[in-house]
Amino acid sequence: MRKTLGWLLSLVVLIGTMGAAGATAQAATAAGPVAATDIKDQILGIPGMSLIEETPYPGYRFFVLNYEQPVDHRQPWKGTFKQRLTLLHKDVSRPTVFFTSGYNVNTSPRRSEPTTIVDGNQISLEYRFFTPSRPDPANWGKLDIWQAASDQHRLFTALKKVYPKNWLATGGSKGGMTATYYERYYPRDMDGVVAYVAPNDVVNNEDSAYDRFFTKVGTKECRDKLNNVQREALIRRAPLEAKYAAAAAENGWTFTTVGSLDKAFEAVVLDYSWAFWQYSLLSDCAGIPTAATASDQEIWDTVDTISGFSAYADQGLETYTPYYYQAGTQLGSPDIKQPHLKGLTRYGYQPPRNFVPREIPMTFQPGVMADVDNWVRTRANQMLFVYGQNDPWGAEPFHLGYGTHDSYVMIAPGANHGANVAKLQDGERALATAKILQWAGVAPAQTVSGRAQAAAPLAAPDPVLDQVDLRREPQLRP
Repeated sequence: MRKTLGWLLSLVVLIGTMGAAGATAQAATAAGPVAATDIKDQILGIPGMSLIEETPYPGYRFFVLNYEQPVDHRQPWKGTFKQRLTLLHKDVSRPTVFFTSGYNVNTSPRRSEPTTIVDGNQISLEYRFFTPSRPDPANWGKLDIWQAASDQHRLFTALKKVYPKNWLATGGSKGGMTATYYERYYPRDMDGVVAYVAPNDVVNNEDSAYDRFFTKVGTKECRDKLNNVQREALIRRAPLEAKYAAAAAENGWTFTTVGSLDKAFEAVVLDYSWAFWQYSLLSDCAGIPTAATASDQEIWDTVDTISGFSAYADQGLETYTPYYYQAGTQLGSPDIKQPHLKGLTRYGYQPPRNFVPREIPMTFQPGVMADVDNWVRTRANQMLFVYGQNDPWGAEPFHLGYGTHDSYVMIAPGANHGANVAKLQDGERALATAKILQWAGVAPAQTVSGRAQAAAPLAAPDPVLDQVDLRREPQLRP
């Protein structure tokens, strides 16, 4: 283990699903042997923990829970809120993976890739201020990366008494950022971090890396097809906006936050190339229509499918208000110039301020990401960053420098925002798997001794638990 605690709590619990009864066992504690209790009773014995529901799943126990957290970890006496989480319980003798998407928690049983690799338990935490995990009233000044990391630290501290084996933090995209920020503020908690496709916008006003990315990604033929669709959509603004107005009336979309249907329309169109590379593969370019000969409906359909015309309606923005708030206060966000649209745009890439209700104040804090970046470059310890070669978010990745230890940045060839360890080249895939197993404390002897090529996930594939939940994430703005 990378860190050791001054105590160990060994537990033997009754494992089962569908309410099946297990055998009686004894658990050793510092006070001596006591009768083992059911895992649900142990979890609900944690002060502030409450049960929403338990769902059976073969080989596991799955719980949806609430945990009472301080609104402000610096002043915990000033109010609390209930933060939703899930627990996929396998056995207290297994390692535990601490997952967050950085958004709402999925309340169906799921395993992240590291959980499958280590055959462990998984805690999944909803990010603060994503409903229903939002204080009431909502003091938006308490939505920052330190408070969120402190949410994780406090929950980990409570659960470590039940799950004493090694812990790993993980997440993808904003979840990968969240895992990194947690490690920066509480580096003694986790035994390893696996951060997938985590953007690292160190200097918010310097985004030339994205412009360079869009001049080289994929093939020129594909880039031209995407650019031409964007141009054609703006050239045909009038008929396409008529379609947009009809769709808005049919679906009840309004545009108070962004300001107008016209602003929302342009924002969706300007997302088109970015969203294609984020979610699609080069082979999908064959399905992009030829702009010059496409009908209005074909242009509408491809933009709607890839960018989503509901994204900048009030109803689409509401769920992601905390995301845009953080983009405009700490995380930063990319800007791309898109010179092929010169003379056709009215607003350019709109800032996060345009996507957050005006009654919520926002002030950008330029030093926060620079601090995290410097910490990763100089202090990263047992951290793995995985990126996709064709993912625009990887244009500004985390880098490792002198002073880091046993940490890695790996790139999956041809992969998009869904890049993971399984998509790495053979040698890197074996090394990444071996390191995850080692950090989790479950590496076989031959892996520990250096035979990384023998490393493989310990859990058998499961079509339900391992399915990827495709999240249509909003595009961050400068």
